[in-house]
Amino acid sequence: MNRFDPPPEHPPRSMFHRECTACGACCSAPDISTLQKPLGVPCKHLQADCLCSIYQERPLVCRNYQPDWVCGEVAPLPTLEKRIQRFLEIYGLG
Repeated sequence: MNRFDPPPEHPPRSMFHRECTACGACCSAPDISTLQKPLGVPCKHLQADCLCSIYQERPLVCRNYQPDWVCGEVAPLPTLEKRIQRFLEIYGLG
C-alpha cells in the first residue's frame, strides 16, 4: 500500500501532500515519549509558526517521521487545534 493512499474507511477529502506541510499536527497530536509529550498537546519545541525550535537536534522519532495520507487530511484545516482534533479522530483517539 502506498502510504499516501488512505485506507478504504477514510475516503480522501483533500489533496494529498508528499512533503511536510509544516502544519504542526505530528508535533501535537501523537504522544512522543522521548520528549515526555502527552497525546493531543503541542510539543514544547513547536513554535507559533508550527516549526520546530530544535529541528537540527530533534530526536530520532521525529527525524524518522514521514508524511503520509493523514498529512493531506489534516494540513488544510485552518487551525492547529482543528488539525489535532482531526488527527486524533482518524486514529480513534479523539
